[in-house]
Formats: sequence, structure tokens, C-alpha cells
Amino acid sequence: MSERLYDYMKITDLKDMLKKSGDKFGNKIAYKLRIDKNKYRTITHKQVREMVDALGTALIDMKLKNKRIAVIGENRYEWEIAYLSIVCGTGIVVPLDKSLPEPELASLIERSEIEAIFYSKKYEESLKKIKLSGTSNLKHLISMDLTEHKDGIYSELELIEQGKKLIKNGNREFIDAKINNEIMNIMLFTSGTTSASKIVALSHKNICSNLMDLASVLDVNSDDIFLSFLPLHHVFECTVGFLFSLYIGAQTVFCDGIRHIVENMNEYKISVMASVPAIYEGIYKIIRKKLDKQGKAELIRENKKLYINASMEERKKIFKDIHDMLGGNVKLMISGAASLDATIENNFRALGLNLVQAYGLTETSPVVAIGNKKYYKVGSIGKTLPSVEAKLDNIDKDGVGELVVKGPNIMLEYYGNKKATKDSIIDNWFYTGDLAKIDEEGYIFIRGRKKSVIVLKNGKNIFPEEMENLVNKIEGVEESFIFGMQMSEDVNDIKIFVKIIYNQETAENVYKVKGEENIYKKLCEQVKEINQSMPKYKAIRGVLISQKPLIKTATNKIKREKNLEVIIKESKKNK
Repeated sequence: MSERLYDYMKITDLKDMLKKSGDKFGNKIAYKLRIDKNKYRTITHKQVREMVDALGTALIDMKLKNKRIAVIGENRYEWEIAYLSIVCGTGIVVPLDKSLPEPELASLIERSEIEAIFYSKKYEESLKKIKLSGTSNLKHLISMDLTEHKDGIYSELELIEQGKKLIKNGNREFIDAKINNEIMNIMLFTSGTTSASKIVALSHKNICSNLMDLASVLDVNSDDIFLSFLPLHHVFECTVGFLFSLYIGAQTVFCDGIRHIVENMNEYKISVMASVPAIYEGIYKIIRKKLDKQGKAELIRENKKLYINASMEERKKIFKDIHDMLGGNVKLMISGAASLDATIENNFRALGLNLVQAYGLTETSPVVAIGNKKYYKVGSIGKTLPSVEAKLDNIDKDGVGELVVKGPNIMLEYYGNKKATKDSIIDNWFYTGDLAKIDEEGYIFIRGRKKSVIVLKNGKNIFPEEMENLVNKIEGVEESFIFGMQMSEDVNDIKIFVKIIYNQETAENVYKVKGEENIYKKLCEQVKEINQSMPKYKAIRGVLISQKPLIKTATNKIKREKNLEVIIKESKKNK
């Protein structure tokens, strides 16, 4: 458990957060939005709170008090206003994955008993069908794009204007609504198929404990500018990006897309961002090209004293042009949702870029631990937040055990699933399903998912994530998937295989060959080199290659069971 390093604002719920932070930072910019190439619109924190109050008032006037209301769409300020107007006095908010195909979307709307939904234009036809099918409770469609009500569909913008009139006429139902911070106000679906996904029930208390903890350990404030990139329906972006930015009175800008991240960082002078390892790997490739052009890549490798003995501020000066390429204002980069390769972590810090790891789950609101200026070790997710305790269960001879955590951020339950709740929360301790080591100073090192571990005949454990990090360093490899295959009738006779997703153009240029067969041979040679650097029991015995991306979650986590199903299906087809 880490100590609190900075003063923070005490809050009881998200409504209280909006009131206190609005009073304090009302005139500061909350959102900067692109209108045209060089034209922007700004929205202040005061205006945000006024829109939330107006929209919430309009929703209650629509008889949606205490109802379940969903939000689906790309990252935009209208999504965030809708979320807050639901959760701060109207009803229960249900953020939905924007990548869901229509049948799954229909299933989740039905399962969560949603009565209204805010949505972006691309979902309109699907939602009309779902509403007309009569298989769910869905009654109201609210568009984030329409400027006025049309064909039975509400406009969020017009509802805000209606709400303002209601407030002017004395309606204070939303403004004066009391929040019970210990009951379910947020329903989140875990990643997985619709039938397998569980509904995580979160309270205001869960989320607010996380916001206060983050503010007490991270050096961020109202002068910071956040880049919103990860999907807002995911609790990592929702808490660490969206809600945390509003809580500290900072400014948020929305990324134009994965190809524009570096460009947007420069354009908006981003100081804080939370993303996944794949994004930082992509940013480093761009940086590496610049370093190669300047002849500095070799300098970093050879003259290690240059950055090992230098402070972060000194490194910023040494690599000023790299910082300028990213806007010259980067203060904190947070990597979460998946394991970060230590090499990437070291490379960023060598350049004076403060990249830290965070760890959490939907069930923990989400942050359990995070690195910061004081508590930091390469490869570690840092120490637990001040309100969170952690321990290991069922520790093996190598000191690895299941990470178990306790604190006010732990979910209320898996809604409607008593068995799953009972299995995962025991005596107020939440069993994360992740294997970890905790060193003598309290730093936590994640080893991998308990369900993902491959147990060999000799009893040795293989952590796929660690080996994937090694394979992913091979030139031409975009991503990889380590899995175990039964090689005989003996169910314990497991051998390690890898499926490599490669970039054809890069592979052909690097290895000076053409065609899949020759690329396969070259990649196998690289895998053999990796085998030589590892104990024999860890050796990769088989290689599959493909150009088709792996099946992943919204935050780029590999869906292991789904990918294994694809491999088994393909192997049967080829027999």
C-alpha cells in the first residue's frame, strides 16, 4: 500500500465531485473540440455541469427516474455528458462496447433491461430494429448527432435545451436528487461472449475511492491536458481518463484515431494519457525512426550513463527534439489493460518520458496499483493505491501466487450471478485471477492470468504473456499468441506453440525473401534463437503464421479461448 503524496479533494459521490470541482475549476476549459482543420470549440467545466443538470432534468421529465439507460458510441463529449446525466441523479448507467455486432448488442440491451439509450449515428438502424423487435424494455432512442427530435428519436442537444427551460421554471428534481453511494449505479459487462460476459455492479463509492486515491499519488492537476483514446465504455478510460480529468479540473481532447496519436499529442500539447502497451509500442517505433535519422539510437545503447545517471528533467533536455515531436508537454503516460514490455518501458524513460504501469480490472473500478514518481520499478505495476490492500494466495516455490485485493473500490457483485460473486469475493477479498509476485518493498509484478498458465508435464509453469513479449520483438512480427498443444494420448504431454501475426512488407524487406513459405522459414529461425536463450522446457516447438489479426478485447487483450478455438478449427480443416 502506497502513501498519499499529494493533497486531494474529498468526495462522496460523482454528483458531489461535479459540484466541488465545478465550483473550483468552473472557468477552466474541460473540452477542446475540433470543428475544422484549424478551428476549435471549447467547453468550460461550468458549462459541463450546466449541461449535465439540464439533461438529467429532461431525463427525469421523460419518466426515466431509477431506470437503466445505456450509452454507446465513439469517444466524444456528448457521451460523457450523457453518462453523468444518468448516473448523477437519474438512474443506472450502462456503458456498452461500441464494437458489438447487432445480435450481441440486442442481447446485452435485453439482459440489462435498458429502457433508453444514447447513441452515435452509426448505431441508429440497429437500435431501431432492436426497439421494434419488442424483445427488450427499450423505449427511447436518444441521438448524440441529431439537433432536434425527429421521427420518434430524441436529440440529446434538444433535451439539454428542454432541461434548461425546466430548471428555469423551477424544476429541481435532478439538481436536488440524493445519491446513495453504496448501491449499484453503474452496470458494466466484462469482455467475452454475450452469454459468458458477467455484469459488474459498481457504486459511486467504488469509483470515487479510485479518483481520490489516484489524485493522492499522481502529480497531475487542473493545468493538465488529457488525450482520450481508449474506448470510453471501458472502465480504465472511463475512470482514469474521463472522470479523473473532470475531478481534477483538467482539459480533455479526443484523439482523431490510432494513426493520429503522435500528431494529436503535438497539436494539443498533451501532458497526460492512459493507453495500452500496443499504443506505446507504436509511438516508440515513430520515435525510433527519428532517433535513427539523428544517429542517436546507437548513442542510447552505448552511452548508458547518459540516461541512467541523469534525472528525468535532464533527459528531457538531452532529447528535447523527441519531446517537441510529442508536443513538448508530456508529463505522465500510463500503460494499463495488458502487460508492458520492460524494454519499451526502459526506452521511454531513457528519453525522459515518464511511462508508468497501472493494473486493475473492471471489478476494481479499475485501478488496484500504479507506478508514480516515488514508487516505481521497471516491470512492476507499482504499489497498491492508498486505500487498497493486496496479498498473494496459494504461493508456489517461486513466490508466485494469485493476487487478492481488498478496498472500497471492489465491486458490489456480479449482478444476477450469486455463484460467480461468491467464488470471487471471499471475506471481502477479491480474487483477481492474475498471478503475481510481491517483493519485500511491496512492488507488485504481474506474471499472467491464472487461466492462461500452461502447466507442463514436469510441473513447470509457462506464462504466455512473458514469452509473447519475446516473440513480439522479432522484426516483422506484429503480435503473437503462445499456447499449449497436447502431443499424444497423455493429457499432460503439452508442448509450446506460437501463432505469429506478421507484416508481409516488413518481413520481406528485413529478410530479403518473398512469399509466405520463405517468410515462415525466416521467422522459425528467429524463434529458434529465442529458444536458445531460454530453459529447454520453455522451448517453442511449433510455429504457425498468419496475417489476420488475433481476436482481442476493446483494450487489446488477447481473447485466448477464442483464438485457440480458431487454431483448432483451422487445424482440423487442414487435416
